[in-house]
Amino acid sequence: MLVTIAYFLLIPPTALLLPLALGVALRWRWLAGLALAGLVLLAMPITAPVVEGLIADTRAPAAAAPGAIVILSAERRDGRPGGVLDREDIGAFTTERVRAGVLLARRTGLPMLVSGGVLKPGTPPIAETMARVMSEEFALTPRWVEGRSLDTWQNARFSAEILRAAGVGSIYLVTTSWHMARSRLAFERAGLAVVPMPARAPGKPGWEAWEFVPTAAAWTRSYYALHELIGYWWYLVRS
Repeated sequence: MLVTIAYFLLIPPTALLLPLALGVALRWRWLAGLALAGLVLLAMPITAPVVEGLIADTRAPAAAAPGAIVILSAERRDGRPGGVLDREDIGAFTTERVRAGVLLARRTGLPMLVSGGVLKPGTPPIAETMARVMSEEFALTPRWVEGRSLDTWQNARFSAEILRAAGVGSIYLVTTSWHMARSRLAFERAGLAVVPMPARAPGKPGWEAWEFVPTAAAWTRSYYALHELIGYWWYLVRS
């Protein structure tokens, strides 16, 4: 509980909305102004690539030849009747990772492991949903389904247990580029050699005028970038 509270106090929008409210209530214009400027800055498309660059995974990949592909989950989608996709489903980030993992499996012929636990009470582990989508829509079935993990650290721990039992010590790790540094750290701490395989290459900062025009999409990307920055340093401390 304390970790959750600390997290929301460290990451926007709470980390900026609280000072903004305090500045308005106490008429501290300087505090309200700084908080408002922070909210605007995070909504600029230029910001997220800069933050992501602070934790970019630039280390050389493991030398050992991978024996499996690990695909990490992200978000899920509710199955709601009335549409074409009316079953428990995977979200956009998870779909991108699944597509990349499937393509890599077809190129290499290696077995796949999908990892992710229950994200919402009453729903199946997201790894099971990933496996179903892969089987039904891509005609490939993962060899292992790890459905106990609740975060990236547990993704690594429980996946490593499964893979070591199967004699696998080196993996291709498939996730989103901004999630790679934290994921690789967790899997290496779990005892696996890692060859990073981001679903897409990371973005780079641009300096065109439109990069400084705030948008909702850019704000969301900045949120994920800060989430990963905080998470990466937290994993360094705990490991």
